[in-house]
Amino acid sequence: MSILEQVAIKIIKEQELIIGPLAWFQAAKVKGIHIVDQKTGALTLENVDERLVIDGLVGQYVHLFGRASLEVCKEAASGLVANMIPSEIPSSLK
Repeated sequence: MSILEQVAIKIIKEQELIIGPLAWFQAAKVKGIHIVDQKTGALTLENVDERLVIDGLVGQYVHLFGRASLEVCKEAASGLVANMIPSEIPSSLK
């Protein structure tokens, strides 16, 4: 599992704590996200540039729930992106 797949799962699970199963429904709408098993939190990112998929995921939550969702996403991903090279970090999480 790639680091950005781990980031996506972490973001979705944090959003799920706030908005419940709607978090997975919204994630499924994002182009490039394939949810394998919602119960276990398994998914794959299917895009040449996984950063764009993460940006789409964050954008989906921000579009529906505003700036607070952006902060939840950044906080959820902070531990995973801390050791990444800055150019590898999706722009929405910087």
